[in-house]
Amino acid sequence: MTGEETRTAMSPPIRSSAQDAELQPPATRAWMTRVVIIGIVLTALNLRPAITSLGALLEEVRDGLGMSGSFAGLLTSVPPLCFAVFGVMAPRLARRFGPAAVVCAGMVAIAAGLAIRPFAGNTAGFLVASALALMGIAVSNVLMPVIVKRWFPDRVGSMTGLYSMALALGTAAAAAVTVPMTRALGGSWHAGLAVWTGLAAVAVLPWIPLVRARGTALSRGAASTPASAQGVPSASAAGQEPSALRITRSRTAWALAVFFGLQATAAYITMGWMAQIFRDAGVPAGTAGLLLAVTMVMGVPLAFVIPRLATRLPHQGPIVVALGVCGLVGYAGLYLAPAGGAWAWALLLGIANCAFPLALTMVGMRARTGAGVAQLSAFAQSTGYLISIPGPLLVGVLYQHSGGWGLPIALMAGLMIPQIVVGILAGRDRTVEDEAARRR
Repeated sequence: MTGEETRTAMSPPIRSSAQDAELQPPATRAWMTRVVIIGIVLTALNLRPAITSLGALLEEVRDGLGMSGSFAGLLTSVPPLCFAVFGVMAPRLARRFGPAAVVCAGMVAIAAGLAIRPFAGNTAGFLVASALALMGIAVSNVLMPVIVKRWFPDRVGSMTGLYSMALALGTAAAAAVTVPMTRALGGSWHAGLAVWTGLAAVAVLPWIPLVRARGTALSRGAASTPASAQGVPSASAAGQEPSALRITRSRTAWALAVFFGLQATAAYITMGWMAQIFRDAGVPAGTAGLLLAVTMVMGVPLAFVIPRLATRLPHQGPIVVALGVCGLVGYAGLYLAPAGGAWAWALLLGIANCAFPLALTMVGMRARTGAGVAQLSAFAQSTGYLISIPGPLLVGVLYQHSGGWGLPIALMAGLMIPQIVVGILAGRDRTVEDEAARRR
């Protein structure tokens, strides 16, 4: 993917979303902006329930489908695998069909996967249907920072906070209410998982008018905004073809990708296994689900505060360190007294998991242009999710073969150290465009 769409000197310049908005009547601009905000919030609400609802009912699903502990670990590794494989396709799909169309299709895929998964009848079918839903999540994960940068270039921190807050709310709600809702629906885990289909179906609706809208950045490709829209002269304006952004030459891009991968490892281990850790410590299933919900719900207020704070700091390293320390203390407590201090450990691990909105914010801050954000988002998320794949699987293997949670928790705590180190490197005040240019 190039840093800018290649244009000849004879081609008419492509307007940015801000320039397009200026050509729209004020009522139209306001209406479209409101629809974009609604779409972002509803999309964010649907980006984790497919995962945390399964984590809350993992024991019932394992018994119902006859899964081993190792296969259950594989199942918890499927989300990052799908995010890595399908997420890297998102910028290309967005250039071809437009970001709104891709996100709309992603919401349809989530709804279809959630509807099919509980009634697939066997482990293979369950896995394939889960992958369908996760494919929709993957492309939306990558394109949300792009849409925020396009529509709200002067409010990246606050809009990323809103998006992250909605994501955390959806994550926590699925963890908290899946078990009680399953009981209310007759105790069938099939119904408890399928009920989340409705929320995904609703999220399709706001994107439909945006797909139909013409002359906006959302109905064009993800890389259609020229650099001049961000205050940088574009190649087309200068009559020159832009050079490619070699994202892999940027040390900041690699640091951000590794940071994203390590925080994703912690998050998916937490979502997939933390409820089981508490249940094995003697905590009732309903309470274990609530503890997972507490961990997830911490992201609701902090996901709004952290991005706004991050954009006000020249270096995001202090936030990285603070989150990492909370994670280390939480894992230590989970090892020493998992049931006795359960609520405190859930709270601390919830704070540590807020590295995700921080990573999203840094994606928007470490690139100057919309095209750079799209490229950095795809690279950091796809590479990061590839890095995170072994973690949940290894936890399942260690749990099954050691017969306890000591080794898995030690692994989780150990991974927090390199996360802090690369997070500090990723938080330095520089852009991937400058780094890539210097290393040519």
